[in-house]
Amino acid sequence: MMQLRQVRDIEYQLLPGSDRHTTDIVIERNGVVTVRPPKRMTPEQVDETVLSKRMWIYRNLAEWRDLNARRVTREWVSGETFLYLGSGYRLQLVPGQDEPLKLKDGRFCLRREVIERGGYDAHQVFEAFYKTKGLPRIEKRVAYFAARVGVAAGAVQIKDLGYRWASCTKSGDLHFHWKCLMAPLTIIDYIIVHELCHLHHRDHSDAFWNEVDKVLPDYRERKEWLRIRGAELDL
Repeated sequence: MMQLRQVRDIEYQLLPGSDRHTTDIVIERNGVVTVRPPKRMTPEQVDETVLSKRMWIYRNLAEWRDLNARRVTREWVSGETFLYLGSGYRLQLVPGQDEPLKLKDGRFCLRREVIERGGYDAHQVFEAFYKTKGLPRIEKRVAYFAARVGVAAGAVQIKDLGYRWASCTKSGDLHFHWKCLMAPLTIIDYIIVHELCHLHHRDHSDAFWNEVDKVLPDYRERKEWLRIRGAELDL
Protein backbone atom coordinates (compact mmCIF):
# COMPACT_ATOMS: atom_id res chain seq x y z
CA MET A 1 0.00 0.00 0.00
CA MET A 2 1.41 3.36 -1.09
CA GLN A 3 1.30 6.31 1.31
CA LEU A 4 1.69 9.98 0.38
CA ARG A 5 3.90 11.90 2.80
CA GLN A 6 5.50 15.32 2.98
CA VAL A 7 8.64 16.47 4.76
CA ARG A 8 9.27 20.23 4.51
CA ASP A 9 8.72 21.03 0.81
CA ILE A 10 9.32 17.48 -0.46
CA GLU A 11 6.26 15.38 -1.20
CA TYR A 12 6.94 11.68 -1.73
CA GLN A 13 5.22 8.33 -2.10
CA LEU A 14 6.19 5.85 0.60
CA LEU A 15 6.24 2.34 -0.86
CA PRO A 16 6.02 -0.93 1.12
CA GLY A 17 9.28 -1.86 2.85
CA SER A 18 11.81 -4.26 1.33
CA ASP A 19 14.29 -6.79 2.75
CA ARG A 20 17.18 -4.53 1.74
CA HIS A 21 19.26 -2.67 4.32
CA THR A 22 19.25 0.64 2.43
CA THR A 23 16.53 3.09 1.40
CA ASP A 24 15.78 3.33 -2.33
CA ILE A 25 14.84 6.89 -3.44
CA VAL A 26 13.78 7.26 -7.08
CA ILE A 27 12.55 10.15 -9.24
CA GLU A 28 10.02 8.39 -11.45
CA ARG A 29 9.46 9.28 -15.11
CA ASN A 30 6.45 11.43 -14.15
CA GLY A 31 8.52 13.43 -11.66
CA VAL A 32 7.10 11.74 -8.56
CA VAL A 33 9.54 10.95 -5.74
CA THR A 34 9.13 7.36 -4.53
CA VAL A 35 10.84 5.93 -1.46
CA ARG A 36 11.16 2.23 -0.60
CA PRO A 37 12.74 1.79 2.87
CA PRO A 38 13.87 -1.33 4.73
CA LYS A 39 10.91 -3.04 6.45
CA ARG A 40 12.21 -2.21 9.94
CA MET A 41 11.98 1.60 9.42
CA THR A 42 9.07 3.65 10.75
CA PRO A 43 7.51 6.37 8.54
CA GLU A 44 9.08 9.01 10.81
CA GLN A 45 12.53 7.47 10.27
CA VAL A 46 11.91 7.52 6.52
CA ASP A 47 11.06 11.24 6.78
CA GLU A 48 14.45 11.79 8.41
CA THR A 49 16.21 9.87 5.62
CA VAL A 50 14.39 11.88 2.94
CA LEU A 51 15.32 15.09 4.73
CA SER A 52 18.99 14.09 4.84
CA LYS A 53 18.89 13.40 1.07
CA ARG A 54 16.99 16.58 0.19
CA MET A 55 19.87 18.20 -1.77
CA TRP A 56 20.15 15.07 -3.93
CA ILE A 57 16.37 15.13 -4.45
CA TYR A 58 16.37 18.85 -5.37
CA ARG A 59 19.21 18.30 -7.87
CA ASN A 60 17.53 15.33 -9.51
CA LEU A 61 14.11 17.01 -9.68
CA ALA A 62 15.75 20.01 -11.41
CA GLU A 63 17.42 17.61 -13.87
CA TRP A 64 14.09 15.84 -14.43
CA ARG A 65 12.46 19.18 -15.33
CA ASP A 66 15.27 19.92 -17.80
CA LEU A 67 15.00 16.50 -19.42
CA ASN A 68 11.24 16.71 -19.55
CA ALA A 69 11.52 19.87 -21.61
CA ARG A 70 12.52 17.49 -24.44
CA ARG A 71 8.98 16.10 -24.52
CA VAL A 72 7.53 16.54 -27.97
CA THR A 73 4.03 17.24 -29.20
CA ARG A 74 3.63 15.83 -32.68
CA GLU A 75 1.08 17.19 -35.13
CA TRP A 76 -1.13 15.01 -37.29
CA VAL A 77 -0.03 16.62 -40.57
CA SER A 78 1.85 15.33 -43.60
CA GLY A 79 5.59 15.74 -43.12
CA GLU A 80 5.57 15.33 -39.31
CA THR A 81 8.10 12.75 -38.07
CA PHE A 82 7.09 9.70 -36.04
CA LEU A 83 9.45 7.14 -34.51
CA TYR A 84 9.64 3.38 -34.90
CA LEU A 85 12.60 1.31 -33.62
CA GLY A 86 14.75 4.40 -33.30
CA SER A 87 14.22 5.72 -36.83
CA GLY A 88 12.10 8.69 -37.84
CA TYR A 89 9.50 8.31 -40.59
CA ARG A 90 7.52 11.13 -42.20
CA LEU A 91 3.75 11.02 -41.96
CA GLN A 92 1.74 10.97 -45.16
CA LEU A 93 -2.04 11.33 -45.12
CA VAL A 94 -3.56 9.09 -47.80
CA PRO A 95 -7.15 8.53 -48.99
CA GLY A 96 -8.87 5.14 -49.10
CA GLN A 97 -6.16 2.93 -47.59
CA ASP A 98 -7.27 -0.60 -46.58
CA GLU A 99 -5.59 -0.33 -43.13
CA PRO A 100 -5.67 2.76 -40.90
CA LEU A 101 -1.85 2.92 -40.72
CA LYS A 102 0.96 1.36 -42.73
CA LEU A 103 4.73 1.77 -42.75
CA LYS A 104 5.37 1.79 -46.48
CA ASP A 105 8.18 3.08 -48.70
CA GLY A 106 9.89 4.74 -45.76
CA ARG A 107 6.77 6.65 -44.65
CA PHE A 108 3.97 6.25 -42.15
CA CYS A 109 0.87 6.25 -44.36
CA LEU A 110 -2.18 7.22 -42.30
CA ARG A 111 -5.70 7.03 -43.69
CA ARG A 112 -6.95 10.62 -43.99
CA GLU A 113 -10.36 9.70 -42.60
CA VAL A 114 -8.72 8.88 -39.25
CA ILE A 115 -7.52 12.49 -38.90
CA GLU A 116 -10.94 13.83 -39.83
CA ARG A 117 -12.32 12.03 -36.77
CA GLY A 118 -9.80 13.87 -34.54
CA GLY A 119 -6.37 13.49 -32.96
CA TYR A 120 -7.54 10.96 -30.37
CA ASP A 121 -8.35 8.42 -33.08
CA ALA A 122 -4.96 8.96 -34.73
CA HIS A 123 -3.25 8.41 -31.38
CA GLN A 124 -5.17 5.14 -30.92
CA VAL A 125 -4.21 3.97 -34.42
CA PHE A 126 -0.50 4.57 -33.77
CA GLU A 127 -0.74 2.87 -30.38
CA ALA A 128 -2.38 -0.17 -32.04
CA PHE A 129 0.41 -0.22 -34.66
CA TYR A 130 3.15 -0.31 -32.01
CA LYS A 131 1.36 -3.03 -30.05
CA THR A 132 0.63 -5.25 -33.07
CA LYS A 133 3.95 -4.87 -34.89
CA GLY A 134 6.00 -4.77 -31.72
CA LEU A 135 4.68 -7.86 -29.93
CA PRO A 136 6.30 -10.58 -32.11
CA ARG A 137 9.56 -8.62 -32.21
CA ILE A 138 9.69 -8.24 -28.42
CA GLU A 139 8.61 -11.86 -27.84
CA LYS A 140 11.53 -13.01 -29.99
CA ARG A 141 14.04 -10.85 -28.05
CA VAL A 142 12.58 -11.96 -24.70
CA ALA A 143 13.08 -15.62 -25.68
CA TYR A 144 16.67 -14.90 -26.77
CA PHE A 145 17.65 -12.98 -23.63
CA ALA A 146 15.73 -15.20 -21.18
CA ALA A 147 18.07 -18.05 -22.11
CA ARG A 148 21.10 -15.82 -21.50
CA VAL A 149 19.78 -14.50 -18.16
CA GLY A 150 18.81 -18.04 -17.13
CA VAL A 151 15.12 -17.47 -16.42
CA ALA A 152 11.83 -18.78 -17.76
CA ALA A 153 9.79 -15.86 -19.08
CA GLY A 154 6.00 -16.02 -19.03
CA ALA A 155 3.54 -14.26 -21.31
CA VAL A 156 4.52 -10.98 -22.99
CA GLN A 157 2.09 -8.08 -23.34
CA ILE A 158 2.43 -4.59 -24.78
CA LYS A 159 0.19 -2.03 -23.12
CA ASP A 160 0.05 1.47 -21.67
CA LEU A 161 2.00 1.34 -18.42
CA GLY A 162 1.76 5.02 -17.56
CA TYR A 163 5.21 6.28 -16.58
CA ARG A 164 6.92 2.85 -16.46
CA TRP A 165 8.76 1.40 -19.44
CA ALA A 166 8.12 -2.18 -18.36
CA SER A 167 7.11 -4.39 -15.46
CA CYS A 168 7.20 -8.07 -14.53
CA THR A 169 5.06 -10.27 -12.34
CA LYS A 170 6.31 -12.85 -9.86
CA SER A 171 5.09 -15.58 -12.22
CA GLY A 172 7.38 -14.25 -14.96
CA ASP A 173 4.88 -12.41 -17.17
CA LEU A 174 6.41 -9.33 -18.80
CA HIS A 175 4.63 -6.11 -19.73
CA PHE A 176 6.18 -3.45 -21.97
CA HIS A 177 4.95 0.07 -22.71
CA TRP A 178 4.03 0.56 -26.37
CA LYS A 179 6.33 3.63 -26.35
CA CYS A 180 9.30 1.22 -26.09
CA LEU A 181 8.77 0.48 -29.78
CA MET A 182 9.85 4.03 -30.62
CA ALA A 183 13.30 3.41 -29.12
CA PRO A 184 16.35 1.97 -30.94
CA LEU A 185 16.72 -1.82 -30.74
CA THR A 186 19.72 -1.54 -28.40
CA ILE A 187 17.53 0.34 -25.90
CA ILE A 188 14.64 -2.13 -26.26
CA ASP A 189 17.12 -4.93 -25.52
CA TYR A 190 18.24 -3.09 -22.36
CA ILE A 191 14.62 -2.72 -21.16
CA ILE A 192 14.01 -6.43 -21.82
CA VAL A 193 17.18 -7.56 -20.00
CA HIS A 194 16.38 -5.21 -17.10
CA GLU A 195 12.98 -6.87 -16.58
CA LEU A 196 14.31 -10.41 -17.01
CA CYS A 197 16.96 -9.78 -14.37
CA HIS A 198 14.17 -8.75 -11.99
CA LEU A 199 13.07 -12.38 -12.11
CA HIS A 200 16.34 -13.08 -10.24
CA HIS A 201 16.26 -9.96 -8.03
CA ARG A 202 13.11 -7.89 -7.41
CA ASP A 203 15.12 -4.83 -6.33
CA HIS A 204 17.89 -2.65 -7.80
CA SER A 205 20.62 -4.03 -5.57
CA ASP A 206 24.25 -4.54 -6.64
CA ALA A 207 23.38 -8.19 -7.27
CA PHE A 208 20.67 -7.11 -9.72
CA TRP A 209 22.98 -4.78 -11.67
CA ASN A 210 25.65 -7.50 -11.74
CA GLU A 211 23.14 -9.76 -13.51
CA VAL A 212 22.41 -7.02 -16.07
CA ASP A 213 26.15 -6.43 -16.54
CA LYS A 214 26.77 -10.11 -17.34
CA VAL A 215 24.42 -9.91 -20.33
CA LEU A 216 24.94 -6.27 -21.38
CA PRO A 217 28.37 -4.99 -20.29
CA ASP A 218 27.50 -1.57 -21.81
CA TYR A 219 24.15 -1.31 -20.00
CA ARG A 220 25.17 1.99 -18.35
CA GLU A 221 25.30 3.75 -21.73
CA ARG A 222 21.91 2.31 -22.71
CA LYS A 223 20.40 3.24 -19.35
CA GLU A 224 21.75 6.79 -19.70
CA TRP A 225 20.32 7.10 -23.24
CA LEU A 226 16.88 6.17 -21.90
CA ARG A 227 17.18 8.60 -19.00
CA ILE A 228 18.13 11.52 -21.26
CA ARG A 229 16.12 10.73 -24.42
CA GLY A 230 13.13 8.89 -22.97
CA ALA A 231 10.92 11.99 -22.96
CA GLU A 232 11.23 12.12 -26.78
CA LEU A 233 9.53 8.71 -27.11
CA ASP A 234 5.99 10.03 -27.25
CA LEU A 235 3.21 10.95 -29.64
